[in-house]
Amino acid sequence: MDFCCILRIETNFFRVVYLGTGYWLFWSILLLSFAAVMVAYTSLLLILGSLLLWERIELYLHTCHKILIMIMITLGTFILSVICIFWKDKWLIAGLSLQIFAPVVQPISIIVMVILSWPLAMYVGCLEREVIKRRRKITPYEKARLRRCNIFTRLRALQIAAGLPFFLILLCLYAMPLGVYSPCIQEKEELGPKPVFFAHRGAPMAGPENTVMAFEKAVEQGAYGLETDIHVSFDHVPYLMHDYDLRRTTNIKEVLPEDAFKHPALFTWDFLKTLNAGKWFIKPERRPFFNMGPISEADKKRASNQSIPQLTDLLEIAKKEQKFLIFDLFGPPPKHPLRNTFVREVVRVILDSKIAQHLIFWLPSHDREYVKYMAPGFQHVGRLLSIEDLAKENINIINVDYKKLFYSGLRDYKAANININLYVVNEPWLYSLAWCSRIDSVTTDNIPLLSQLNHPQFFMSPTKYLFIWLFTDIVSAVFIIAIFFYCWNLHLCLFYPTDSPSTSLSGGHNEHGEVSRLPVKPPARIAQTPWIPVPLQPALTRNVQKHPESFHFVQAPKNKITPLTPIDSDDKSVKSTEIIEHTQASPWEDKSESTFQTTVTSLKTDELSELGIIPYPPHGHWP
Repeated sequence: MDFCCILRIETNFFRVVYLGTGYWLFWSILLLSFAAVMVAYTSLLLILGSLLLWERIELYLHTCHKILIMIMITLGTFILSVICIFWKDKWLIAGLSLQIFAPVVQPISIIVMVILSWPLAMYVGCLEREVIKRRRKITPYEKARLRRCNIFTRLRALQIAAGLPFFLILLCLYAMPLGVYSPCIQEKEELGPKPVFFAHRGAPMAGPENTVMAFEKAVEQGAYGLETDIHVSFDHVPYLMHDYDLRRTTNIKEVLPEDAFKHPALFTWDFLKTLNAGKWFIKPERRPFFNMGPISEADKKRASNQSIPQLTDLLEIAKKEQKFLIFDLFGPPPKHPLRNTFVREVVRVILDSKIAQHLIFWLPSHDREYVKYMAPGFQHVGRLLSIEDLAKENINIINVDYKKLFYSGLRDYKAANININLYVVNEPWLYSLAWCSRIDSVTTDNIPLLSQLNHPQFFMSPTKYLFIWLFTDIVSAVFIIAIFFYCWNLHLCLFYPTDSPSTSLSGGHNEHGEVSRLPVKPPARIAQTPWIPVPLQPALTRNVQKHPESFHFVQAPKNKITPLTPIDSDDKSVKSTEIIEHTQASPWEDKSESTFQTTVTSLKTDELSELGIIPYPPHGHWP
């Protein structure tokens, strides 16, 4: 999933795939959608599996599920291997995202932990109830056997295995702000000015890249400077083109398909100017950006007539609008007539245009001494070299890939008064990170979106962040403690009413207003005829005088037991006490008859049936 997010940020990914395959498709969006579906699918399987295990149902995974999971694991392993081997620096994007999203990730993660604490507390409470239940029901023999089996140790181990990782993760989240550095957590007075924009190949979302239309659109959008790429034709004409062939942005496959893969510097300008450089832009299946807005009919017509511009065309726009100009200069291939002197040709063309020299940000490092001699007014821009090397070459501007911002935010270069330009920044969160890091300018494809930001995203003062941190930690701790306390007591309350060792009823009263000692629901063995002195679980004491709360039965004499049968209506005087004789001598023997009758009349018919007693009808005859 992280890999697909990285591909989504790297907007050149589908362009690279197009150059390799010849098919234009938003591959990063496709991979991201596929990864999202797979994550949702596996998450659903995990949830269903957890619920089945909770109900103690054995799991049987269907073959289709096994195949899909293996495909996903194999594909994920392959993609991660590719990125680790060829694109290691892409992992820096994850680190940059954490720097900007850390103030939000921590509260959201704690909220998730609070939600997860409910099923965890229920599970731990259920295990505790099982421990108590087993401990109160075992006999001395079972105690010795369970001691050998360590059943209680295993139950406690399950509680620790479930609860300890949860609380360790929770503690790490509570202390997470201590180890997080976010440049957007600072006082408002310390925030630097908003970075200015260099239009990357013009405005590629509003017009075909590296065309006159794109640069004019960039000027309308308020670009601070213009960025482009320069090749030199075989007949010494500098022109604007980014790729190393003409397939993607021109119609060369229609005009001269056999030379579609030929290096663009090997063509003459007379042929290059005949190619169309804008029809590809208006095709729906060739949209260069997924989040592009709609294009008006007038812009479609204008774009379809665009051609490859010369460098002089761009210099006229920059000179007229007083815009800064920065460019990459690509060296020609072997056997080109300007193989070693292409820099001097480009310098000559720039000087001939009479543009103000301070508007040129000179980026190429080749033959820089000649450039300094011929055009001393150019502002020289370097790469990410050491501060000492930049000082030797008298360079005070660097052009850096935004991923290098991960390394201490380039603070050393800012301390040395070196201006920094980042490329290519298209996401608001990334632009906010550059803003908070006091970056001077960014190269972007999306000036309209980034220019709408009036302040950095997720920007807050240290005091506010400290308040959010402490408030989230305290409130979540209170909620989690309350949830565990509630679930713990809930399971204990569910256990004691049903599994209490006492079989007596403390709250019942007989017809004389005295406390009744009979159980509400007798043990199931009372229904046996005759009663069998099976020990109760747990066993009840035989000393009634010492323990008056106890109650047990003894075997009644066989000759005293009489089967219960319906009687005639004229024999209504027979009492139920003639059926069962209570032979246990006790301190309340003189009141046993009235107590027993009171209890029998209060029981329901189905409860008496469990005792093996068929009650007489209060009035009338048996049906």
